[in-house]
Amino acid sequence: MQSLNKTNLADTAAEAIRAEILGSRWAVGDKLPNEATLSAMLSVSRSTVREAVRVLVSQGILETRQGSGTYVLSAADTTRPLAMARHAGLRDQFEARLALDAEAARLAALRRTPAVVAHLRTLLAARGNSDGGDRAGFIARDLAFHQAVIAASQNAVLIGMYDFFSTLLAETIEASLGEDLPEPDMAAHAAIIDAIESGNPDAADAAVRRFMAPILSSLDRLLLS
Repeated sequence: MQSLNKTNLADTAAEAIRAEILGSRWAVGDKLPNEATLSAMLSVSRSTVREAVRVLVSQGILETRQGSGTYVLSAADTTRPLAMARHAGLRDQFEARLALDAEAARLAALRRTPAVVAHLRTLLAARGNSDGGDRAGFIARDLAFHQAVIAASQNAVLIGMYDFFSTLLAETIEASLGEDLPEPDMAAHAAIIDAIESGNPDAADAAVRRFMAPILSSLDRLLLS
């Protein structure tokens, strides 16, 4: 396995491990070398290897078994759908995000609990506590809020899809921080929580659509300009 230089991050380490699996170094069912061995093979830290494994687990390539190790779960190339989605237009990406967010909010409204609502409000408060200069931190906090809405749906497939496309979704959040697209304010986020708390799935769906409408309208104007 080719070692990685210091500028490579966990995603690159994950790609290197995935390439070895696709190249039949490790077959489905095989156990991967331990953290220390992979760290030496890739010339990266053990924490980077740990994060790379987490990425591949979230994509269904690997699975970790408590007390046993990490095993190859699938040799399918899951990078293709993500690459195709990334090369799609920004409006397509936001439309897909809207579809996921709206359905998750509907289900969350039906299955909400006081603890879930309180957790969403805590995450929203954390999102609002920004120093203004920590762009990456803000994106991470905003994504955490939206992932929690998805988790509140209690739908394993929606949760898995959102996790798989989390990198792309973070990019859509970053796109709304530029000058061309409006970033939904705290009130728009709070309205989603309020609708979920109401237990009305139609209200939750509508709140997400109102949340996304200004962004889609701006994208339409940009496409026409």
